[in-house]
Amino acid sequence: MDVTPALAREAWRLAEPLHAMIYFAPEVRERFAALGVPAGVDYFASRGAAFGPVGPGPVVATFYNFHPGLVARALPAAWEIVSPATAVAARLDAADAALVRGLGDVVQSPEVAEAAELARRAAESAIAYAAGRPLFAAHAGLDWPQAPHLVLWHAQTLLREFRGDAHVAALLVAGVSGLQSIILHAASGQANGRFLRASRGWSREEWADEESALRERGLISGEELSDEGRALRDGIEADTDRLAAPAYQVLGADGAARLAELARPLSRTLVKAGFLSAAAPSRK
Repeated sequence: MDVTPALAREAWRLAEPLHAMIYFAPEVRERFAALGVPAGVDYFASRGAAFGPVGPGPVVATFYNFHPGLVARALPAAWEIVSPATAVAARLDAADAALVRGLGDVVQSPEVAEAAELARRAAESAIAYAAGRPLFAAHAGLDWPQAPHLVLWHAQTLLREFRGDAHVAALLVAGVSGLQSIILHAASGQANGRFLRASRGWSREEWADEESALRERGLISGEELSDEGRALRDGIEADTDRLAAPAYQVLGADGAARLAELARPLSRTLVKAGFLSAAAPSRK
């Protein structure tokens, strides 16, 4: 049976914390600090390393909602401190330590091994749809780790970037810029606008200007999404779901549902322990 966009989204959503914890885990900062990479730069170096020693252009284009100036302060300067290969290795080592800390002996369980096998099948099948997905394609060129929990992490990394490239495409078709996308996200009530603005490097003036532009389009009313804005966001999410679904077709409906079932308790453990919080728990 074909995997519907809704089921593919569920499989991605329930496994996503297993990857996303890498953006909050203190292990990442520790490893990049040991390499001499400044705080803030480590994010762009670790996630962008799959491109090789590039300047800011490919990262601005594919990360999409970060201020170009913020990226330009990190790249290519980071490559004078650490090579992309070393950055990739440091990120994987941080993922290993964080998952072991968060999940304990469960990382050696048959459930993790089964989830890893399913997620890897989906991620490898997605290579057939790599055209137009540069961030996914770059990460798909990295070597696979050996340990099942790291296979699961790497596979979910690929599936995240596969979906992320699709989301950027949907935003472009909808005429929504990177900054506008996070303004709309904040206006939906699902995210903190102040955090998004500061963490992506945008000034208050730049935010206000684009917010005004969205009001002129009728997408924001007051501080919230208008009916038109909600419809636009719903359409973007539907397009993203549709474009991300091909990665999961190899699993069939039963396999995609099984991946979601296996990932749910693992992700819940990390979320409950605060691994997806900006104030992620220390390993100490």
